[in-house]
Amino acid sequence: MALRQDNKKFHTLLNNKWVGSSSGETVKIYSPDNQEVTGEIPALSQAEVDAAVTKTADVQPNWEALDGTERSELLHRWAQELEKMTDEIGDMIHKEVGKTLSAAKSEVKRTAQLIRHTAEEGLRTHGSFIQGDAFPGASKSTKAMVQKVPHGVVLAIAPFNYPVNLAASKIAPALITGNTVVFKPATQGAVSGLLMVEALVKAGLPEGVLNVVTGRGSVIGDFVVTHPKIDMITFTGGTATGQHIAKKASMIPVVLELGGKDPAIVLQDADLDKAAKEIVSGALSYSGQRCTAIKRVMVVNEVADELVAKVKERVAALKVGPSSDDADITPMIDQKSADFVVSLIDDAKQKGATVVHEGIQEQNLLGPTLLDNVTEDMEVAWEEQFGPVLPFIRISNELEAIDLERRNEYGLQASIFTKNLENAFTIADKLNVGTVQVNGKTSRGPDHFPFLGVKNSGQGVQGIGRSIDSMLRDKVLVLNL
Repeated sequence: MALRQDNKKFHTLLNNKWVGSSSGETVKIYSPDNQEVTGEIPALSQAEVDAAVTKTADVQPNWEALDGTERSELLHRWAQELEKMTDEIGDMIHKEVGKTLSAAKSEVKRTAQLIRHTAEEGLRTHGSFIQGDAFPGASKSTKAMVQKVPHGVVLAIAPFNYPVNLAASKIAPALITGNTVVFKPATQGAVSGLLMVEALVKAGLPEGVLNVVTGRGSVIGDFVVTHPKIDMITFTGGTATGQHIAKKASMIPVVLELGGKDPAIVLQDADLDKAAKEIVSGALSYSGQRCTAIKRVMVVNEVADELVAKVKERVAALKVGPSSDDADITPMIDQKSADFVVSLIDDAKQKGATVVHEGIQEQNLLGPTLLDNVTEDMEVAWEEQFGPVLPFIRISNELEAIDLERRNEYGLQASIFTKNLENAFTIADKLNVGTVQVNGKTSRGPDHFPFLGVKNSGQGVQGIGRSIDSMLRDKVLVLNL
């Protein structure tokens, strides 16, 4: 069988064979642009998921036993095959998750580079050697060899917004370190993920080293998370789901990349033109559907009017429409998400926010909305909107911004705009977030930088090197000579 059953129906990968569900049941995927069906994926049963996980566990020792250079060579071939499929995969990302075609193709190319970097970096992992007499009472004749070994089977759960890049950022580090993988793509974006896996199969993936489980979360979600043969979980998605997974996972390692409410803190001495440019790009690219999107602006009173005017001018020039029109602001992933954003806007209006710029509201297509004079009693001041609405909170000084951020339940990133680097360092030290950007928008990349969240924004550290580290554990061999 091939990946495609027909133009719309797709199979999933089990032991290097493309298969459907035994029941024939599928899950339909709808285009954010026009709600047309872009694809159907198999809705696997728990028994089928069990078979996939079991096979992946069975072959793991053989995969681990391969020389690291062989695993690295597979990843290099995967990157090559992925690049060959840039147009095909980019077109599917475009249709499935509503990205413009250029942004979708860029995601594929970026992913190939990520895989190559991982293939190289994974060969540089090493253990350590410890002398016993470094501790009082111990002898030189006792020595420890600390090895780095894989966990076993890694469950990789990817989100809809970067269905290829954020999937590969989990899969590649797992494979290079000798783990095998069970990949569960988000339903919206699943076909893009399957095409990415097709490139891996073309590259020579050994049977069973990666299996893909697709279907309804209500049927297979908790089942696969709690499967006794899963040894580690890496997940990107919503905070509530991540917290649920962490509780269910119990004793196994979990890396979580969750939500954020990333602020842009704009001080009186900031370059306002640069700040406005970075804020608009950071807040509204892919319609704000990114965990690292700027989700609120804290601006000192003295420059608030000027900054808001500059942001408004840039936002008014943005093109709103379907991703097929190469618009700047494209439809949200589904109607439920759009309705949530509208509810935040309505709540802020009712509580006295100033509407600086109001976008259209046509089903799941929302134009960008700017809200000024947002206060703490408004939901949009605290809730992660994950959409094209940007609240401005006016502050007297940076101490107010620090206080607001420290009371935030999230802690992913923050941006500080100021010409005083000493002041930027002082503020950064007091923010309880994973990353602070100085004079730039909040952003995940570059992919080899550490990427993490604190509080309800995540657990563990990602970024190529750190992701590789997370896929390994210590194993100690003690020599008593």
